[in-house]
Amino acid sequence: MANYPNLLAPLDLGFTTLKNRVLMGSMHTGLEETKDWNRVAEFYAERARGEVALMVTGGIGPNLEGSVLPGAAMMVSDQDVANHKVITDRVHEAGGKIAMQILHAGRYAYGPKCVAPSAIKSPISPFAPAELDADGIEKQISDIVACAARAQEAGYDGVEIMGSEGYFLNQFLVTHTNKRTDEWGGSYENRMRLPVEVVRRVRAAVGTDFIIIYRLSMIDLIPNGSTHDEVVQLAQAVEAAGATIINTGIGWHEARIPTIATSVPRAAFAWVTKKLMGKVGIPVITSNRINTPDVAEEVLATGCADMVSMARPMLADADFVLKAMRGKSGEIAPCIACNQACLDHTFSGKISSCLVNPRACYETELKIEPVTRPKAIAIVGAGPAGLSTAITAAQRGHNVTLFDQADEIGGQLNMAKQVPGKEEFWGLVDWYRIMLDTTGVTVSLGQPVGADDLKTFDEVVVATGVVPRDPGIEGQNAPNVVSYIEVLRGTAQVGKRVVIVGAGGIGFDVAEYLVHEGESPTVNLPEWMREWGVSDPGENRSGLAPEGPQPAPPARDVTLLQRKAEKPGKRLGKTTGWIHRAALAMKNVKMKGGVNYESVKDGGLLVSFGEARENPTLIEADTIVLCAGQLPERSLADALDAAGTPYHIIGGADVAAELDAKRAIDQGTRLAAVL
Repeated sequence: MANYPNLLAPLDLGFTTLKNRVLMGSMHTGLEETKDWNRVAEFYAERARGEVALMVTGGIGPNLEGSVLPGAAMMVSDQDVANHKVITDRVHEAGGKIAMQILHAGRYAYGPKCVAPSAIKSPISPFAPAELDADGIEKQISDIVACAARAQEAGYDGVEIMGSEGYFLNQFLVTHTNKRTDEWGGSYENRMRLPVEVVRRVRAAVGTDFIIIYRLSMIDLIPNGSTHDEVVQLAQAVEAAGATIINTGIGWHEARIPTIATSVPRAAFAWVTKKLMGKVGIPVITSNRINTPDVAEEVLATGCADMVSMARPMLADADFVLKAMRGKSGEIAPCIACNQACLDHTFSGKISSCLVNPRACYETELKIEPVTRPKAIAIVGAGPAGLSTAITAAQRGHNVTLFDQADEIGGQLNMAKQVPGKEEFWGLVDWYRIMLDTTGVTVSLGQPVGADDLKTFDEVVVATGVVPRDPGIEGQNAPNVVSYIEVLRGTAQVGKRVVIVGAGGIGFDVAEYLVHEGESPTVNLPEWMREWGVSDPGENRSGLAPEGPQPAPPARDVTLLQRKAEKPGKRLGKTTGWIHRAALAMKNVKMKGGVNYESVKDGGLLVSFGEARENPTLIEADTIVLCAGQLPERSLADALDAAGTPYHIIGGADVAAELDAKRAIDQGTRLAAVL
């Protein structure tokens, strides 16, 4: 406990005590919608066994019109109560506490029955909401209260009332979405009437010994959002109405400022929560991009909050708190805030999981169990696929040897970590290194491995990754043409004018790398805030800087090209692609699709456009970088075939599409689970 005296200290709420200062924040995983209540219960119970003090479920709708989308989980019936009791019983058996989040989506609801304070369509939903009349508002209040009462009946230790991120209650607070002139609009006292009334009536319904968390938007990051004074006024009113805890919400979903992606600095918004400290008498939770015990401890030690919320880190490692308690923080699988398997899945209608932990949300399906007969297993390739296989197989008791011809583990991760905004990949590689040592994997680096070297092993896993695809451009062997590998490894001289051939994920990464110089904004919070136009909500309403984003000038003039006749970056991550596109646009990167690469010239790259190869144009460039995709590296697999040696093939060596670390790690983990 001496390591993290603030993080691991209990928090006395009067009628109950939380065993530490860690809240597992709400995440919509899609599990409740499966209606496999054993599966849902095991997801939460595993984190309860990992010593999280209090967990919050994904958002549960109080009625049909407030549900985030058709078919989303609701708490409206006796059967719902019985279903959720499976969850709460399992969590309590595991020694944990759990609250249910009540989420009324308002105009964010993805359905035609959505309602709002005013009939103003959201930019992130195709449906215009119906404006509620007085009776309609009363119905919403009554339904939320009934939802809370049912949650209590189902055995929950509390509820979190979702009042941030631009959802229903938040929509009443600001003139951006509330144009009413009755008692629910106009003055701020009227606009905050609804959330305060909801908290007051929920408290009356559930009694005193029940946790009520109010999730309060402390910085809206949209035009005409709340001021800091209004935030304080609401927090004090919510406290007086009966809230037990106030949790921090950051930004509306429609805000054009990233708030949880990997390029956002760690604990980037803890200072916002700190502005509320001392102005209310109940505990305050801070959130967003807190992903290690050390960051969480620092946030608490410097008085930013009474408690920290960590959501996605609990997907990455269910034993986050337990490992911190046992002095094993280095073994905590790190959340790299990539969004690829969590939020991208959520917004694609898939079950959420985690890139670094494929067991997340698959606890009942993907079991890592000890073996009765250990095998000698050779894994060739120390990238994400090989690393995940090696560690999981060793955890099960196999004797594992990991080979790689490179001098260090990590594979393509070692290039990704060089990109500004992807600094979290350093920690991921470090974690793999620690886990190889902890699990007893034998590591052999710096020498090629052939089929003859693998004859004595019981199982062989080929995880040899990818090689760059040759785009076959006339003149591409010129000295001013380099590969993305040379650029990201720092072995290429790159001029001031750059053309990048290929606008997939790697092309965008290379562009990001080349337009920055000096310290990355991801590790410099004031610089990051200037870049995105974030300011103090005590000085500027909603926390938007009046001058807007002010990024540093680009280090180079970059043009990003692709063959596909579509918007470059269209196929990037569902929830992060817009960030990458916006970041490069702010650096004046030019992007063109539907391009044919005709030939490399002394002054640049000659291209044409469309199937008819029209409008030949010389794009002037000092350096041309090839990022034209990848092919599986299968030379070892071919040699094993020739030798008649059985093997498994995974990761990029199996399928090279966009260097998919999520798929590679999932493949490796699942293979190791059955070897």
